[in-house]
This record gives sequence, C-alpha cells and structure tokens, in this order.
Amino acid sequence: MELEAKLAELAKVVKDHREVLLTEEAAKNALVMPFLAALGYNPFNPSEVVPEFTCDVGTKKGEKVDYAVCSAGKVMMLVECKPASVELSINHASQLFRYFTTTDTRVAVLTNGVVYKFFSDIDTPNKMDDRPFFTFQLDAIRKQDIRTLERFTKAAFDIDKIVQEAGNLKMQTLVYRELQKEFQEPSDEFVRMIASRVSSARITAAVKENFQALIVASVSALIRDRVNERLTSALSASNPVEEVPQAEAAPTEEGEIITTEDEISGFNIVRAIGARQVDPKRIVIRDAKSYCAILLDDNNRKTIARMHFNSPTARYFGSFVGKDETKHPILDPIEIYQHQDLILGRISELDGG
Repeated sequence: MELEAKLAELAKVVKDHREVLLTEEAAKNALVMPFLAALGYNPFNPSEVVPEFTCDVGTKKGEKVDYAVCSAGKVMMLVECKPASVELSINHASQLFRYFTTTDTRVAVLTNGVVYKFFSDIDTPNKMDDRPFFTFQLDAIRKQDIRTLERFTKAAFDIDKIVQEAGNLKMQTLVYRELQKEFQEPSDEFVRMIASRVSSARITAAVKENFQALIVASVSALIRDRVNERLTSALSASNPVEEVPQAEAAPTEEGEIITTEDEISGFNIVRAIGARQVDPKRIVIRDAKSYCAILLDDNNRKTIARMHFNSPTARYFGSFVGKDETKHPILDPIEIYQHQDLILGRISELDGG
C-alpha cells in the first residue's frame, strides 16, 4: 500500500504540472528520482543511485546513461530519461543497448518520467531485447502494475524472479496477440476445431465461412457478458441505490431515442476506465439522434467520448483532444478498452481545466 500511495502522489504531479515537465531535467527531478525513491532506493546516495553513469563501450568513450541503480557494487538497473513531452521509442534506447552488454544488469528502463518501459534479455542472453516486457504509466495506473512494480523494489529485488516474470509477461503478450487474431479472423485450424466439437457437418467453404462469423460473434458476446457482469457487480457494490444512470435522450420524429444495450455497455466500459481518475458518479451518459455522448459532470462542454453506434454497417468510438474528435472504427464495445489511454488523457484534460 505504501508503494501505491507514493505512485498516486506522483500521478497527481503529472496531472497538475505536466505542461511544465518539458525538459529532461524537469522530468528527472520531479518524476524519475521520486519514482526510484518510491521503489525504496535513495536517489541521493551516489553508491546506490549513480547519476550520469559512465562506461566505455568499444571505441565510444565517456558515454553516459542517466542513472545506474546499484547494490553491493553491482548494477541492478540502468535508467535512461527523456523529457515528459517525448513519445518514447526504441530509438531513444541506444545507450541502454550498449551499456547492457558491459554491466551486470539484466534490467533496463527507458522513461520520460510518465511512461516507464522495462527491458531485459529474454530473447538473447546479455543482449537487451528490442521490446519491453513491461510498460507502466503514471497517468494510467492499474492494480496489476503495482504488483509487478513491487518486484523491482529494493526490499524485494530478486533478479531471477524478475527475469522469470519478464519471460511470463512477454509470453502472455504473445498469447494475447495470437488469441486476438484468432478471435478477429479465425484461422482454418481454429474453425475446424470448434466446428468439429459442435457439428458433424462436413467442413465445406460455406460451412467454414459461417462458423468464422459465428465464432467472432460468440467471442464478442462472451466478453461483453463477462465485462457487464463485473461492471454491474462493482457498480452495485459501490452504489447500491443508484444504478447506471438512464440516458437523457433527445426526442425524434419517431419518438424518444432508445439507448441500446451496446451503448450502455460502452458507457459502462468508459465509466470503469475513468473511475481510476475521478468518482465514477461524475461520468454520465447522454443520448442524441446521431451519437451517444459520455460527459464529465453532465456538462456538454466536457465531452469525454462519443459512441457512433447507429449505423447498421459501421460503428465508431469518438475520442477527443481539445475540440477535435477522432473516430476509431470498432466492431464491439469491448474494443473501447484499446483506447483507455485516450480516455484517461481526456478526463485529465477536462478535470484539470
């Protein structure tokens, strides 16, 4: 709980002062050093957190990485920092790649103070992977992130367990991607396996095409039902009297607009995501003829998102930055989870203003 509380304080710094954290030094002082302190390291002890860590690499002399976190004279983690305004990419990790092979470390962190990307050498020993095995965002903290970060604290740091966890997290990501591909576009092998379990019909081209559509629809329905069950349970526990608010529908020539089940599902998902930053009661739904809006504080000047679900052939989830709306095509409300960073960023923008 202590780690969670300290990270929550840093998240508030990001929310309140992000616009002034534009330089690398500002990100280091206001976010990265307190982050290391939250993990139990003393950033002011030069034998524990070494700033401007230098190590000659081949013909390159005197190159520096921003921090080396050490214990008993051995480097445990390397940390490379960028300004908070920078969108991190693997191109920013050149020093980490070079230093990784010349130190004892098996963990490297690339950060802009807000986003922390953790790397190891899962693919090839003593060579830093191209992809992080874990990414943490101060402006979108999840419960499972806290549990993962606890492994990196000074008191619990165990490199063997960390590397094992890194391998598991990376494999979980790969499994997730494969399942996502199967659920969106089922392969012939997957279709045949499911079809053979529920039907004795010969798998012709027409049968295969029909089962592909059935699998996609069934998976979407299964996920939607599970999400709705969990959201209904959570909302009922936190607010037993007031349930999901009814949409404030505008009248049409045909009568009152009916808020569909999918719109309610989409609203529940946005509300659950937004509950990480604000009281979920502040997030409300307001239906209209051409779209269904999700608002903060029931204020039509504080639109969090819009759901364009009325068309029978195309659906869009609208995210906002300022007054600009970006429409993202989706097949099912569950896909809104793919845009949670945009939702949380928008809520921060509206709540801060």
